[in-house]
Amino acid sequence: MLLIERRASAAVPSQIRLVLPFDLRQRSRLRTKADNGEEVGLFLERGAQLRDGDRLLAEDGRVVEVVAAPEAVYRIACGTLHQLARMAYHLGNRHVPVQIGADWLRIARDHVLKDMLEKLGAEVSEEMAPFQPESGAYAGHAHTHA
Repeated sequence: MLLIERRASAAVPSQIRLVLPFDLRQRSRLRTKADNGEEVGLFLERGAQLRDGDRLLAEDGRVVEVVAAPEAVYRIACGTLHQLARMAYHLGNRHVPVQIGADWLRIARDHVLKDMLEKLGAEVSEEMAPFQPESGAYAGHAHTHA
């Protein structure tokens, strides 16, 4: 099994790809397979989140590239950017992970959210695409609530 415990510089070329959906890129401990079929054990620092294009260093010195897998998502579009901002506000108010494009939003499929967005005037379409939501203002900074 290929053991990975550290990150590598983004400038280093990779030899292996690790294709993962969003939910698995949020895990710091994971047993999976690389695109070449090789088993991979991921043991990163707690709270680590992997993003498309990240590089990881395996114990044998090989560099592994993280690739966001295509997954079932909704693409949200509106007639104006003001309307799109309203959709982002309502999704953020529900703490929904959202990917933001120049004139669209992308969320994981959820029929309740789809209904809400359509009632608010959004055009919601299904697609298979890599999902890379915003990481948030506090990403990478552990915090607790006393």
